[in-house]
Amino acid sequence: MTTSAQGNEPKSPTANAMRRALKRAREGVALDTAEAAVLLQARGDDLTDLAASAARVRDAGLEAAGRPGVITYSRSVFIPLTRLCRDKCHYCTFATVPGKLRREGHGMFMSPDEVLDIARRGAEMGCKEALITLGDRPEDRWPEAREWLEAEGYDDTIAYVRAMAIRILEETGLLPHLNPGVMTWTDFQRLKPVAPSMGMMLETTSERLWSEPGGPHYGSPDKEPAVRLRVLEDAGRSSVPFTSGLLIGIGETYEERADSLFALRRVSRSYHGVQEVIVQNFRAKPDTAMRGMPDAELDDLLATVAVARHILGPTGCIQAPPNLVDAEYERLIGAGIDDWGGVSPLTPDHVNPERPWPQVDELAERSAAAGFELRERLAVYPEFIQRGEPWLDPRLLPHVRALADPATGLARPDALPAGLPWQEPDEAFSGAGRTDLHHTIDTEGRTGDRRDDFDEVYGDWEALREAAAPGMVPSRIDTDVKAALSQAADDPTRLTDPEALALLHADGPALDALCRIADDLRRTAVGDDVTYIVTRNINFTNVCYTGCRFCAFAQRRTDADAYTLSLDQVADRAQQAWDVGAVEVCMQGGIHPDLPGTAYFDVARAVKERVPGMHVHAFSPMEVVNGATRTGMSIREWLTAAREAGLDTIPGTAAEILDDEVRWILTKGKLPTATWVEVVKTAHELGIRSSSTMMYGHVDQPRHWLGHLRLLAEIQQETGGFTEFVTLPFIHTNAPVYLAGIARPGPTTRDNRAVTAMARVLLHPHIPNIQTSWVKLGTEGAAEMLRSGANDLGGTLMEETISRMAGSSYGSYRSIQDLIGIADLAGRPARPRTTTYADVPEERQTAALASDGHLPELLPVLGD
Repeated sequence: MTTSAQGNEPKSPTANAMRRALKRAREGVALDTAEAAVLLQARGDDLTDLAASAARVRDAGLEAAGRPGVITYSRSVFIPLTRLCRDKCHYCTFATVPGKLRREGHGMFMSPDEVLDIARRGAEMGCKEALITLGDRPEDRWPEAREWLEAEGYDDTIAYVRAMAIRILEETGLLPHLNPGVMTWTDFQRLKPVAPSMGMMLETTSERLWSEPGGPHYGSPDKEPAVRLRVLEDAGRSSVPFTSGLLIGIGETYEERADSLFALRRVSRSYHGVQEVIVQNFRAKPDTAMRGMPDAELDDLLATVAVARHILGPTGCIQAPPNLVDAEYERLIGAGIDDWGGVSPLTPDHVNPERPWPQVDELAERSAAAGFELRERLAVYPEFIQRGEPWLDPRLLPHVRALADPATGLARPDALPAGLPWQEPDEAFSGAGRTDLHHTIDTEGRTGDRRDDFDEVYGDWEALREAAAPGMVPSRIDTDVKAALSQAADDPTRLTDPEALALLHADGPALDALCRIADDLRRTAVGDDVTYIVTRNINFTNVCYTGCRFCAFAQRRTDADAYTLSLDQVADRAQQAWDVGAVEVCMQGGIHPDLPGTAYFDVARAVKERVPGMHVHAFSPMEVVNGATRTGMSIREWLTAAREAGLDTIPGTAAEILDDEVRWILTKGKLPTATWVEVVKTAHELGIRSSSTMMYGHVDQPRHWLGHLRLLAEIQQETGGFTEFVTLPFIHTNAPVYLAGIARPGPTTRDNRAVTAMARVLLHPHIPNIQTSWVKLGTEGAAEMLRSGANDLGGTLMEETISRMAGSSYGSYRSIQDLIGIADLAGRPARPRTTTYADVPEERQTAALASDGHLPELLPVLGD
């Protein structure tokens, strides 16, 4: 019996409360947490009523999914890769200690031969799923685990999981379903290419059960509810089909259990990535701290299944493990489940070894007795197979298609697993699609203002709107602006956060004064010269499935505006740029699912082989992480290899706002702040310098700008690797987050002046170069920023697709004379620079001036 937080028996709900909640459930009215907690206590006739309404919800969902009367299971093998764990859950017999493993003759991890032996035997028996389960990051607690990994050549447990998943795919054809515990966003990127699905039980959102001594999760860092919810969200952001669920009867209250179900619904609703929810009943085990705890009762399990069905709705998939009930299969079906989970004809349930799996034939018979046909599914649910990209990595598609019925997404009954190569798709770098978009975006424009999957690809807009609202509330400013201006003029390095925030809010005469102070600082730091660079942007593909909600550039491979350049086309564009005096190509692209992690090396190499003297400024931190995770390399190893291939510096884009509160509104699947910082610092340590950027004017507030700028100054003091700071005003016109009615319509002129001026003030003297964007602001706007603390205009670009796709109306290039004209408008001289702000060789200057930085065929310039 679940007890209250105080350890006493909970008070039963009143008859009126139960009657009212049951009526709402029968009528399909949305339940709240209090009503769900009442229904979790339904027993007897009330439970029968609740289960009946839950079953109707389930049946409606199965009908809509095209499989009425079907209950599913997965034929699997259970592979306990390691039983070592850094956590100390008080009910667990799966986790053990190194000494016990040695006494039993086992290694710290299963060897590859042991893993593959189970997988091969499972394949021979018709299994199609390899459930890889293990303890959380054992190397963090056990030196023996670390030593084993190092001896076998693996950096960490995740690296070994990845390696074993690949071997299982290649040598047996089974589909890995990975349960390595708590994962970071980067871990998901590492594992997504090798497994069609993953999982981790939420168990409970009860903070009390984790934080209080004697609680079942006390002393287990990975069982903190906030940490586990972050894992679920990162899975959704990474488009990973994910299994989660509840463990009931471990001391949680009914209210806490209801809250856990609503938390799962929130994540599912936000990202559409929860493929199933398991409702698992606690079973006490000997030799554990909770051996005296009573088992969760069957009626408790049934009520929880039924309430879960009502909360998750008809589209939710709900599983209850059949080996944890005493053959009460019909009652579980009657309460609303639609799946039995993994059932193995070969391996035991290593988490509950005392509870053997039922025979599949018996499960089929008992399901039929309840009016349901038992059908086999794969590790990844049919809905995700039918969705395709971005939920299934292209490297896994051959393995999944070999086993899936194309009509239903369920397992093909006649399919026998067979090993297939795990490899990159063929001909990834072939020119395709609208490869002239850099030109025609200024003449023909884009095909439409949004993709036709607008309502699905970015997550749930309504949930996003709710999440965005708190962060967009302006802060109250009480600090004296006059005193803050005085401090900024006297010594900007001593400006406090309240003073800086007051200045970021400045307007009218105060803003004018701030801009004069910033302009004086600019003159002191870098003089009066306005710098610019003769460069060409090359966006080598716009195919991307990351789901950034501010981005109008990304397209699916089948969209009318999608394109990918061939390596020859990339090299041709670099050659054209060199011929007209360019010293740099800036290359970035979408996260194309077909491009291997080594494709970036090929791009850099193609440019250097064609134009050895060209500076390659390429690959945002997001692209760096994508390359590293696809190749299985560390970020340091990948950057080192990229440098050897020809990379010189990296753009500090993909930063947006370095505050995850804002990032997770702006982007669905982009890297978190900590990972961006890791990439940039690692690059700087290797001698690869970078720019830094901030995109503002969307769902952010000045307090976010302040945090962003402070972080950049901190990194620069540590590494000295930033060449410049680039202000990037948000272009709203075609941005999905604006079209959905969430973001503001870009920054105001006041915002632009304040951000530029405060970038100068807050980054002084660490980052001396502040760049403004003529692409986003136009001639007059850029000149105004030059009077507000900026000293650089960026590049000629020659082509620019990202801002133009978003709706910028200022064209795709500026000639050298155009840039000189902007400097003239600000009353300042102009001079060219290199990427690292060095002087441009005479030969390059001569070539640039001869052509005015134009390509042979002039691109149209749109008026301001």
